Amino acid sequence: MHAGPNAVPTDPPDTAQYAPPTGIAIDEAAAVAFTQDLIRLRTVNATGATDVERPAADLVAALFTEFGWQHEVVEVAPGRPNVIAVVDGKGGEGPTLMFEGHTDVVTEGDPAAWSVDPYGAEIRDGKLWGRGAADMKSGVAAMIYGVRALQQAGPFPGRIVLGVLCDEEGMMLGAKAFAASPLAAEIDGVIVCEPEGYEVCTSARGGIRLRLELTGVMAHGAMPQEGKNPIVAGARIVEALGRAQTWAEVRFGTHPHAGSVTVTPTVLHGGDPDQLNVIPAHGLVGVDVRTIPGTDHAELIDRIRHEAEEAAATAGVTVGLTVVDDRPAIEIAEDHPVVAGLVAAHERVHGAPPPFGAVPGTTDGTVLTRDAGLPTVVYGPGGKWIAHQKDEYVEVREIGEYTRVYAEAARHFLTQGVRRDDA
Repeated sequence: MHAGPNAVPTDPPDTAQYAPPTGIAIDEAAAVAFTQDLIRLRTVNATGATDVERPAADLVAALFTEFGWQHEVVEVAPGRPNVIAVVDGKGGEGPTLMFEGHTDVVTEGDPAAWSVDPYGAEIRDGKLWGRGAADMKSGVAAMIYGVRALQQAGPFPGRIVLGVLCDEEGMMLGAKAFAASPLAAEIDGVIVCEPEGYEVCTSARGGIRLRLELTGVMAHGAMPQEGKNPIVAGARIVEALGRAQTWAEVRFGTHPHAGSVTVTPTVLHGGDPDQLNVIPAHGLVGVDVRTIPGTDHAELIDRIRHEAEEAAATAGVTVGLTVVDDRPAIEIAEDHPVVAGLVAAHERVHGAPPPFGAVPGTTDGTVLTRDAGLPTVVYGPGGKWIAHQKDEYVEVREIGEYTRVYAEAARHFLTQGVRRDDA
């Protein structure tokens, strides 16, 4: 999950142990054990890495084979496979529901900063610890065992697609590849199983990554008047980005769940530490922009370009803006059938309706909506703010809870018979 600022965390439901009998028997112990097996595989999405998700994909594919599920392993890039299963409900015609998750994780950072082994998958104090525990190997396990429980409960109409995709923590190559596949066109709704702390997230913030390349004139540090300093320009641009954010907050307003647009400098680079007496000719400012539904990305990028160019011009420096990535903010109606299925399932398991919220960053669902027009909603085990931090964990009981909710949500959605074109 690609995180960002948003509202306050959501407390767990007071009725978390409610779970009335529904005729669907989940195997919570197996879901927890499979989460542990996944965590023990170091599938870190690092620059230049190969075979990132391969061990996890092999594990998932072996489980799909054990369950007798039709599936394929599609290599999106060398060592970067998607695993896609299609489970026919054998209950007649009906919609197609997709559950989606990813098996790559971010780096653990300094292992010495952790109080547990990042890949030990230790269970202690009711929590399962490790990198990917929340983001999002518990979600992958819960969706698989939720579908398995529904299948074992008897026939159901329609079918379920399980997409275990690669590279979510990078450029989302797995989601882009799946969105371009013929199967994507047949899907009527998607539940993305990212950690959202019991919220049903009907919106997700967009993301724009920008590189501002600064070009000045190299000179001796003792004679700054002979140069045009990109470092000075960079500092002024950082200040100007604050003005761009203020403009965006007024121009695009505040979303009830996703908050407002943020424009955040993340990289400021220039010069050589071994040449402290040299004014460099070049510099770089990196920018992370997060948007809300209704944001005009082209207009916002133009505003940032304008502010950066004006600020740099005061130091005689020119700016070249490159859009590294551009992901839209997305939103789905709270009464959409796939959302309604999740809400009904959560209420059945917990005894009370869930809160609605927004994904603070972007997920694979952003790409599935943008590239394939798929209606997506995000809901999964784990705290909303624990992703990418040291001592990542998921409450063990949540794995079982979400497994049950996924099974119930699938049954609700599929038995309504609503397809994408009818929704």
